[in-house]
Amino acid sequence: MATLTYVYADSTAVVGPLATYAEPHSYDLCEEHAAGLTAPRGWEVVRLDVDAAAALPNSDDLEALANAVREAARPSARPAVDPAAITGTGRRGHLRVLPPS
Repeated sequence: MATLTYVYADSTAVVGPLATYAEPHSYDLCEEHAAGLTAPRGWEVVRLDVDAAAALPNSDDLEALANAVREAARPSARPAVDPAAITGTGRRGHLRVLPPS
C-alpha cells in the first residue's frame, strides 16, 4: 500500500508510504497501482521507498487496538443525571438550559 499525493504547484505526483491521516489531493493505492502509476505529460513522479514490512500490523498495534476496544466497551463511571434534578440556567456553546417551570 502507498499514498499518492499531488503537488499541483510543482506539477509533481509523490508516491510514498501510507499516510496516517487524510489530506486534500492524496489517495491510497494498492501495490499494483502504486507501481504502475504514470503522471500527465510535463509532470514528475517522485517515488519514496515504501517498506511493506513496516506497513503490516504488528503485535503492539493489535494489542493497542484491543485495549482501545475494551476501554470503549466499559460502562461509564459517571452517575446518570436525572433531567428533573437540573436547576438554574446555564449556557454551553449555543445551547441554553432552562429551569423547569
